Order: sequence, then C-alpha cells, then structure tokens
Amino acid sequence: MTHSAHAPSRRSRIALAERSARALAKGQQTKSAIVDAALRIAAQVGLEGLSIGALAEAMQMSKSGVFAHFGSRDELQISVVREYYTRFEAEVFHAAMEEKRGLPRVRALFENWMRYTSAELDSGCIFISGAVEFDDRPGPVRDALIEAVTAWQEAMERAIAQARDEGHLVADADEQQISFEIHALILALHYDARFLHRPGSMERALRGFDNILARYSA
Repeated sequence: MTHSAHAPSRRSRIALAERSARALAKGQQTKSAIVDAALRIAAQVGLEGLSIGALAEAMQMSKSGVFAHFGSRDELQISVVREYYTRFEAEVFHAAMEEKRGLPRVRALFENWMRYTSAELDSGCIFISGAVEFDDRPGPVRDALIEAVTAWQEAMERAIAQARDEGHLVADADEQQISFEIHALILALHYDARFLHRPGSMERALRGFDNILARYSA
C-alpha cells in the first residue's frame, strides 16, 4: 500500500505541530499581557470603565486584535475578575496557609488581606468597586464576582471554624458572624484610608481585629 503523494511526511507533521504550539504559546502570552493591562486599568476606573478601545490603546494593538482574544467585553471583564482573584488568593490565602491552624492562621489571613488592601489604596479593590457596579445587574460578570468573593469568604470561615475546633475560640463561636465582622473592618479600612485619607486607619483596623478575637477567644 502506497502513501498519497500529497500526504505530509512525518517530519512535516512534526514541524507543523511545532509551529502550532509556538503560535498557541504566543497567543497565550499576548492574552496574559492584555489581561495584566486590563487589570491595571480596571483598578483605576472599575470594571465598567474598562473598554476594548482603551485596552487596545494601552497595548498598542488594534481593537479587533484585542477583541479576538476574548470575543466580548463580558469575557474580558470576567478574565480580569479571575486574574484578580488568582493574585489575591496567592498573596492572601496561600501565604496564610503556612501558619498553624487556628488563630495564627486567622490572624495571618486578616493581616495579609489588610496589607493587600493597603497596597491598593492608590488604585482600588475590584471586589469592592465591582460590588457597587454590579450589585443590581444580573449577568455573567456579576456571577464571576460573586463566585470569587464567596470562595474567599468560605476560606475565611473555614479558618475560623478550625480555630474554634482547635479550642482557640469559644465553642459557640459563629464563623459566619466573625467573618462578617472581619470583612466589615476591611471595608471600613478601604473607605477611611482611600476615600477619606484618614491617618491611623490601619492601626484602627488592627485594634478592631484584636477586639473581635477578644470577644470570641476561649
């Protein structure tokens, strides 16, 4: 049985596969660079302020070139939310997992979260601005925001429940209530420090956290 004269050789198939792999890798690198630029823009102007045109200008690309990587503005915004959460998770959650279960880990989660928030004071927190922009606007972007924030809240609640199980908190400590109070501190810190520019905001947030632990400690 003979091969067709037009059938590609093994060598040409390998070369074609290598070219395809390089093109795919380059496309992924370009998309990652676009998402990185989009994240910086969204931190300044919010997810709603993020446009294909502004992003194309920042990347020195055509609008069609940017659009081709996402297919819609919603997908661009969702990609930004997911990338923001990935970075947040690495710097806040994963770093805290190096601490022992119980209050040391809960404290690390709060302090990492507070530092992450303070680093954003010149830009903004996409979780906070996104909640304002999409609180009454059902759709895939709102769903992505809710998914990210819920995942983080559940991680904090698990850490608090573990602290209770370790005997560091009173037996009837409610992890949802404690998480709610801690989240309120972060929101107050962001408001006081970013909007009002009040000095001492981080110190007050730390005292507030210590007060929460004092109320619930075993």
